Amino acid sequence: MKEKPIRVLIAKPGLDGHDRGAKVVAHALREAGMEAIYTGLHQTVEQIVEAALQEDVDVIGLSILSGAHLPITEKLMKLLAEQDMADVPVIVGGNIPQRDTEKLKALGVAGVFPTASQFEAIADFIREIVSQRRG
Repeated sequence: MKEKPIRVLIAKPGLDGHDRGAKVVAHALREAGMEAIYTGLHQTVEQIVEAALQEDVDVIGLSILSGAHLPITEKLMKLLAEQDMADVPVIVGGNIPQRDTEKLKALGVAGVFPTASQFEAIADFIREIVSQRRG
């Protein structure tokens, strides 16, 4: 039986109006054999969690360039826990200062990918965390 493809939700939370990077990452993940669902611009945390639930995703990827990555991620992680979805890994990419990587991980983020991260590294990381989760 063929293993089901990895499903990744790529979301652009908040007021950030730049989504080329998110679209490029979604395309790269599709090229890597994954199903990438892109939510579009200006998503609320509630919309992201609802989409993740409806799409039955394996991973949630946030693309944040606005500088609001810490409060947005904190809110998302709380809502995921409230919806019994705390086991869904979250990765964050975009303009993420080095000093905030550990803060994001302390919130429960599985991986942080600043701008200029390699697509192969992102895809490999996703494969690894999904493999661990699926057992």
